[in-house]
Amino acid sequence: MSAIDETRTAQKAPKFQMSDIESHPERPAPTLRYKSGSTVPTMIEDWLSGAVGWGVGIALGVWVSGGVSGGHINPAVTLTQAIYRRFPWKKVPIYWAAQLFGAFIGALLTYALYRNAIDQFAGVGVRTVPGTAGLFGTFPLDYVTDVVAFFTEFLATVFLVLTVFAATDRNNGPSSPGLVPVAVFFAMVGITAVMGAQTSFSMNPARDLGPRMMSAMFYGREVFTYRHNYWIWGPIIADFTGALAGATLYDVLIYVGSESPVAYR
Repeated sequence: MSAIDETRTAQKAPKFQMSDIESHPERPAPTLRYKSGSTVPTMIEDWLSGAVGWGVGIALGVWVSGGVSGGHINPAVTLTQAIYRRFPWKKVPIYWAAQLFGAFIGALLTYALYRNAIDQFAGVGVRTVPGTAGLFGTFPLDYVTDVVAFFTEFLATVFLVLTVFAATDRNNGPSSPGLVPVAVFFAMVGITAVMGAQTSFSMNPARDLGPRMMSAMFYGREVFTYRHNYWIWGPIIADFTGALAGATLYDVLIYVGSESPVAYR
């Protein structure tokens, strides 16, 4: 083989295999998300494009449902609105059920659309956890400790709720309902791009639990037992506590209205 041929051979891109992900845990697996099909598939090189896709998906969800429900697509945000902004408690269970159902149906539709792609990618009938299960629920990367995974989700949700509270606070500059989806878009893009890779950025209990319930039908119970039941202490406990911490922080330091139970200015 000539030197030219050797150079050309070396420049050829290697064929991507599922084993490449499993042997390199520092790389996030390609992701299918029920909110945004633009992240199919995504690797670390174009993580920003996935972040933008997620931001667009969440912003559109807030925009479309804003006039009817106030843009409630996140159970953690709904809880903070009930505690800190007098959102009717009787509506909370209904909203939570709708959010979870929407996430489940969205994930099911995504699985139906990409089932053949998963077969092509991982092998016909092969369903691995986390592997391609990470296309639906969230799973921390192997090198991420439990403590880091928890606080990554916690802090990400703190920043998200701070943004939501600031964007909807009429006493904190001009507030327009039409600008809320824009603010959420920038928050999602920023948080996802900076903090999302390690835990697949849930920040929304329904966004993880709905797709995880759907994936259990095809991947088995391991999607729930993986990593010491991560689905409980990560996307649920960390996200709810992060949302409450973010709401408390905003109201103690910034909010000047009369609706909050912790703002006394």
